[in-house]
Amino acid sequence: MSRTSILGPPMSYVDGPRRIFGTLVDIAILATELAANGGGQLIRNLMDRTKLSPAKIYGLSNTADEMLGMELLAKKTEQYEVEKLTSILPHPRLVSAVCGFAKDANLYPSYSRGKYGEDAWFKASTAAADALGVADGVGGWRMYGIDPGQFSTFLMRSCERLVLAPNFDAQRPDLLIARAYCDLMEQKHPVLGSSTACILTLRREDSMLYAANIGDSGFMVVRNGAIVCRSAEQQHFFNTPFQLSGPPPGQGMYVLTDGPECADTIQFACMVGDVLLLATDGVYDNVPDDLLIRVLNEVSGVSDAVQLQMSANCIALMARTLSFNPDYDSPFSQNARKQNIESPGGKPDDITVILASVI
Repeated sequence: MSRTSILGPPMSYVDGPRRIFGTLVDIAILATELAANGGGQLIRNLMDRTKLSPAKIYGLSNTADEMLGMELLAKKTEQYEVEKLTSILPHPRLVSAVCGFAKDANLYPSYSRGKYGEDAWFKASTAAADALGVADGVGGWRMYGIDPGQFSTFLMRSCERLVLAPNFDAQRPDLLIARAYCDLMEQKHPVLGSSTACILTLRREDSMLYAANIGDSGFMVVRNGAIVCRSAEQQHFFNTPFQLSGPPPGQGMYVLTDGPECADTIQFACMVGDVLLLATDGVYDNVPDDLLIRVLNEVSGVSDAVQLQMSANCIALMARTLSFNPDYDSPFSQNARKQNIESPGGKPDDITVILASVI
């Protein structure tokens, strides 16, 4: 989440669909190829059209490409270990995949699991439930010499640890956020910064989805080609979302902060075949709903982790490409105009996508 400009000109190889795809329709066509080709054709088409290596397409150095590429192409051993574990758990359950990009790969040259730039995420499973979460660090802290990703990463790692604790209650993701935040605030060495947070849990015994959201990250559930449930943005004013904060000692009155009790909570009955998208605002600010629905609908009922991974890659890649296009009329730009603010083009930002299928 960028609240201040810390970047120079956007990278020339991600200046939007006009150069790489031709039109937004081309992106949709490429997205639908995932169903038939398992995603591999998408990457090949991008390489053919741009004459770039995978490292260039993903905006990574060769070193970072080697570290992250395995996850992007669903070849990490860890993923298959997770699938092997969940395959013996009772239905219903979530099969999930994660993909993302740091806005500026130079600031985050090496891959760290659970983190894309200032964004952070986690996913965890128990015998009773699946849990997913994202958090978006507020970029403005960087001007004070603080890495905005530290706060969001600590928060998500605490959530993951608490999900695996014996007393985890899948019906209260709001308490999960609250306990993780309290853990952060009680650290001997203060964890400074701010972030949004969105947590989803699926309780297996009755297929109930429970959600807690603070800020402008969020989720949607797609069923039969339509959004049947989604979170609402929490904004103080345009581009200033609700956020958990860890201010420097004695500076609390000068820092915008919202307590965990501000979280919006949702309870929704899921069905087998539903597809869940949990993402930071770098996705929703750049990719329109109709395109997201089209991609999500293609993986309804999909249990193949590789196919799901390719669809997650597709969404993240579209968001990144569109975010750097100065001529693209993005959802962020459209919302800005409603507030009489001119902000043309895409919105460069960190991007995190967690895509999950209920099977």
